[in-house]
Amino acid sequence: MVFAVVAAGVAMANLDVFIVNVALPDVGRHFTGASLSSLSWILNAYAVVFAALLVPAGRFADRTGPKRAYLGGIAVFTVASALCAVAPNVWSLVGARAVQAAGAAFLTPSSLALLVAAAPPARRLAAVRAWTAMSGLAAALGPVAGGLLTQLDWRWVFLVNVPAGIAVLLAGPRVIRSPAQAAAPAQAAAAAQGGAPAQGGALAQGGAPGQGGKLAQGGGSGQGGALAQGGALAQDGAPGQGGKLAQGGASGQGGALAQGGVPGQGGALGQGGVPGEGGAPDQSGALGARAVRPDLAGAGLLTAGIAALALALVKSNDWGWGSGGVIGTLAAAAVLLVLFVHRSARHPEPVLPLRLLRVPGFAPASVANLLFAVAFAAMLLSAVLWCRQVWHWSALRTGLAIAPGPLMVPGLAVGAGPLARRTGAAPIAIAGCAAFAAGIAWWTWMMTPDDGYAAGMLPGMLLTGVGVGLALPTLVGAAVSALPPRDFSTGSGMVTMARQIGTVLGVAMLIAALGSDAAPGGAGAFDDGWRLVLLATLATAAACLLVRRPRPSAAAPAAVPPGDSAGSVQAEEM
Repeated sequence: MVFAVVAAGVAMANLDVFIVNVALPDVGRHFTGASLSSLSWILNAYAVVFAALLVPAGRFADRTGPKRAYLGGIAVFTVASALCAVAPNVWSLVGARAVQAAGAAFLTPSSLALLVAAAPPARRLAAVRAWTAMSGLAAALGPVAGGLLTQLDWRWVFLVNVPAGIAVLLAGPRVIRSPAQAAAPAQAAAAAQGGAPAQGGALAQGGAPGQGGKLAQGGGSGQGGALAQGGALAQDGAPGQGGKLAQGGASGQGGALAQGGVPGQGGALGQGGVPGEGGAPDQSGALGARAVRPDLAGAGLLTAGIAALALALVKSNDWGWGSGGVIGTLAAAAVLLVLFVHRSARHPEPVLPLRLLRVPGFAPASVANLLFAVAFAAMLLSAVLWCRQVWHWSALRTGLAIAPGPLMVPGLAVGAGPLARRTGAAPIAIAGCAAFAAGIAWWTWMMTPDDGYAAGMLPGMLLTGVGVGLALPTLVGAAVSALPPRDFSTGSGMVTMARQIGTVLGVAMLIAALGSDAAPGGAGAFDDGWRLVLLATLATAAACLLVRRPRPSAAAPAAVPPGDSAGSVQAEEM
């Protein structure tokens, strides 16, 4: 029952990416006179706000407890979905989408923590597998679901969240237990054996902490970040029993898995322990006496900086690249982002922990994730617009046309993990980039408005699906496994943030290539957009050359049952 309640919220956030893409042309027709550049903010507002709030929202969950953060995020997401459905104009819809993203940012880092806390130790790995499977299911069903809902009315892509959200809010308070409540039986058992520490005491290996206690042996739930979008659980062990996630990456969008245990209410994770109630963890694994507030000002600077950069790109055709508007907006974006980096270097709990960028291998893998997100976001939106505006297909037919690509991903994600462990991440990610580029090249040079689907779009869609399945989980895994275990959740949150920023830039780049109006039948503009996608893909492959294999100390293996390695790709990533 806990899984059903948590999975409902995760499914809402994951499905939202695909169904809104498919519905975008119908939204434009409803709001007469809305340009494609204005409509693009329906996608970009969500991605920008989610990227900026993910880490602060995770810290909020650390301080207040994942149950409160999850249900609060569901409430915000549900109300915002209703506001999206009744929006009277494009910019009201954009504002509601920003609120919706804030809700998603709060519910996703806490969802996995709740599931793992509710599962018995022997079944925690299975709970993680099931949680990640929701991402793959959303990726496969999202385009078709979006088409079906849009056939009824585009507002249904948002209204569908309302009854699901209400059901979660009604059932959640009764069904979901906080990690501290879930740990109570284990604490009682430990007390019966003389192993439970008194309040204020210290916890040895494997025990259950009391309130206000300190966890020995370190290992924190980190900064509340997500184990990034689209990863795969791979070789290095079962979370919750002293194991850790290593090469092959992280699962899903949200939640914090640290070294050995269940992320809980502000607690740090020791070896095999369950966190108790208390303050936010510091890097040593001790529960700090004083909680540091998340850097909301830094999140605001990041939001404004990325939004200004996207605005300059999408308005470049309307204003002109040499106009004062574009140059001034680009300059403002540069200033805001420099201030954001400056603040991140000085804040004790920054949105962007710069120290991780000095870890060998993490920075190039993070850059590769950002660049691949640029290519993917532009590819997905271009496929939707081609079907709707060039071929004049219905929303349902468009969703069915896109679905073969996502269906390629889950199986390849599973197989890519073991292969990457043998060869290193770089060769697999580069092979994925090559397949993705081949699919885009097919569309650029082989697909015309007169081609049928089988000879035109389908080959490219299958190739891009292969590329995503190989490159995405490998790159996410390469980034996270480059870090020491105590930084897994923090680093994966940074990778998630990088991918969201890449999504914004990819959509803005495509709009700049197509022009703000993207007149139906303008196939030549699509070729320009796909050439930019090819450049982003080639840049990703170049960044992959700098990705290193993780050091043994960062990815020390732990026992995993044979055949237990699995992976999935987040809905946003196909």
